[in-house]
Amino acid sequence: MKQRILLVDDEPTNLQILNVILRDDYELLFAKDGERALHLAEQEQPDLILMDIMMPGMNGYDAVRALKSRVATRRIPVLFVSAMNEVGDEALGFEVGAVDYLTKPVNAPVVRARVRTHLSLVQVEELHETRLQIIQRLGRAAEYKDNETGLHVIRMSHYCRVLGLAAGMSEAEADELFNAAPMHDIGKIGVPDRILLKPGKLDEDEWKVMRKHPYIGYKIIGEHASSLLRLAGQIAYTHHEKWDGSGYPRGLAGTDIPLAGRIVAIADVFDALTTTRPYKPAWEVERARALIESEAGRHFDPDLVPRFFEHLPDILAIRDRWMDPQEFVPSW
Repeated sequence: MKQRILLVDDEPTNLQILNVILRDDYELLFAKDGERALHLAEQEQPDLILMDIMMPGMNGYDAVRALKSRVATRRIPVLFVSAMNEVGDEALGFEVGAVDYLTKPVNAPVVRARVRTHLSLVQVEELHETRLQIIQRLGRAAEYKDNETGLHVIRMSHYCRVLGLAAGMSEAEADELFNAAPMHDIGKIGVPDRILLKPGKLDEDEWKVMRKHPYIGYKIIGEHASSLLRLAGQIAYTHHEKWDGSGYPRGLAGTDIPLAGRIVAIADVFDALTTTRPYKPAWEVERARALIESEAGRHFDPDLVPRFFEHLPDILAIRDRWMDPQEFVPSW
């Protein structure tokens, strides 16, 4: 299927020039004014827009501002194609949200090259977004086995991001943690329901099966060049390790446990304690806090526990936003 490009210009001659340059490789849409461009962009969802600036009515700058203000069209990249060639014109073009600026008269090889470049970037972004969606949905699929709505993965992923930033991660690192954390319990897919949903304590044989789920999760995710999937596998494998070495599946201790695994351990347990599970009612927040703080240096990284509770207002706001339907959890 050919990629789709919307060409916007009030001059038919300019549209014809671009048509000749691009028609062999792409499906083309045409608009002669900003209003029509907005309508077509929303209805047809082109992969790229080439936009003139000087048009009657809504000019190109205003059209791009409108595109970027709408959820349905804000992610469509726009290249300005204009006879306005002052530095200020180009700067304003980037300021309103365009990704590139071509000046008229256009050069056919340059137009083709810029279009190819930006459509390639679109494909990379779509691939990344698809990968994120797969990770998030697989994470929720695992939670549906023992959580009615799967909102646990949303809450704890947000908790992880908050704690990651508090622990000194960059915004990019915390975002990657947020996107990888939903896969932490994917290994539960390999645990029989009679064990996972048992409304009571597990016996020793059942615990042996349950303790396999981090390794199962690691094997499901596998080895990848992608840093996001590597992090997801690391989290799946290590989020049940404990600071004192008494965790599972490998008995790692202290900083031998990756930071992401240590962060997820706190976020996961806090959410498990403060929400209803098949085996227990929701705990009050202060009770959960007391337990986690008492386990600092044993179960949890003693440096991360206070950082987590320093941000308790943010944590509770996340919990309340993503609370499971019809569940009331006392705050104190």
